Amino acid sequence: MKKLLLSAQIGIIVLLLSACGGGSKGVSASLNEDVIPMKYAENILMMKGEGYTRVQLRNPWDTTSVLSTYILVDKDNKIPEHLPEGTLVRTPLSKALVYTATHCNLIHELGAVKSIGGICEIQYIKVPEIVEGCQNGTIVNAGEGTNPDIEKIIDLHPDALLLSPYENSGGHGQVEKLKIPIIECADYMETSALGSAEWIRFYGMLFGQEAKADSIFADVENNYNELKKLATSQPKKPKLMCEVKSGSAWYVSGGRSTTGKLYADAGADYVFASYPHAGGIPLSFETVFDKAQDADIWVMKYNLPTEKTLSQIREDYPPYAQFKAFKDKQVYGCNTGLKTYYEDFPFHPDRVLKDLIKIFHPSLLPEYELKYFSKLAE
Repeated sequence: MKKLLLSAQIGIIVLLLSACGGGSKGVSASLNEDVIPMKYAENILMMKGEGYTRVQLRNPWDTTSVLSTYILVDKDNKIPEHLPEGTLVRTPLSKALVYTATHCNLIHELGAVKSIGGICEIQYIKVPEIVEGCQNGTIVNAGEGTNPDIEKIIDLHPDALLLSPYENSGGHGQVEKLKIPIIECADYMETSALGSAEWIRFYGMLFGQEAKADSIFADVENNYNELKKLATSQPKKPKLMCEVKSGSAWYVSGGRSTTGKLYADAGADYVFASYPHAGGIPLSFETVFDKAQDADIWVMKYNLPTEKTLSQIREDYPPYAQFKAFKDKQVYGCNTGLKTYYEDFPFHPDRVLKDLIKIFHPSLLPEYELKYFSKLAE
């Protein structure tokens, strides 16, 4: 009965995607496939077939179409004769080229660092084992992710490239010509923290660590939901503003973004929650001031060799001092150059949630000390 229900689910999904015009990119399913249930992630669909697993990524910028489809086949098994359409990926990966520090950190947690053959953007990587590998030559440093060293990639001959796709990027450049499977790590485009974190189950499949990945996610899910329940039960929610100006624009997280929902789950009244965006929004100072001048708390992220102070941000832009949160000295910063915020948040949002709850409702976590954020000194 369970298998029949799952097969029926697949049929419904296929009909919906085909009706939306997604069928042109290989949106098809066999009744011999069983859906691997995902509780929170909206942009990934995984199905188990006979001798393979099909993973379909929805285009987060055009949800009526498919971004990529992968057919995962165990390296120890023969390739089945009749496979559905998609990019063939032999698993577990053993020589992957990983573009982002976030995914390097995750692969390290999965215990699969030896499966990393090369990396990009070494300046952002904080995993000692990977940095040492680049220094002693066991891991290839392919340079910048936006312009990787093609010769080094050809010499490495990786079994897959793991990189983050971006809207209107025009593709992935010369690496697309190398006939190497490109795994598009679009986890960051999910609209909930647990949705992004659930992608760890896909990466676990890629690196032969499926059980470990499922276990990690189960812990994250439980911790997150317990903390959320604790914070959202509070009757009083502090009014929250975020970030700082960057050039002429002040980028804030939309209400439907992972970060925007994180603020709500931490028990804050986020001043930009009504903006129905799933990503960042560029606003003028005047717009931000109109919405946030009386915010109780201000959180920001920055990347500097040392911690920011209230005096420094006032020097950066004197009108910052007009905000209530600044006057009340309720400004908290996360120095991402010194803290592992970007490495941890995608797959361990429960850790960042705990920090925010400590800021918004300190009495709920009396013994906890902030890990990522700290109050700005004068």
